[in-house]
Amino acid sequence: VDEATILGVADAMAEVGVDIAGQRSKGLDAFAGRRFDLVITVCDHARERCPVLPGARHLHAGFPDPPALAAGASSEEEALEHYRAVRDAIRAFVASLPDHLDTGESR
Repeated sequence: VDEATILGVADAMAEVGVDIAGQRSKGLDAFAGRRFDLVITVCDHARERCPVLPGARHLHAGFPDPPALAAGASSEEEALEHYRAVRDAIRAFVASLPDHLDTGESR
């Protein structure tokens, strides 16, 4: 992941009071031996590559890729708008999770 992507994500999250400094992506190996009840994928890449986990329910919510959206931006502010839009869409999805879990729907 390039530095511009990290800064875009970090800036967008900081605006809503979430500090993601020190966070990192983790591979499935980091969770070896753990049982999952629910797996939520938030991008098509993850959905296509996520292994089937026995006993886990799978829910997919596809969101656009902020770095891809921001690639054509003419300014940092314009690029940040893409990160904000995806952040807000994910926030709305998380708020609606109880409804999705009750119905079993994916987006």
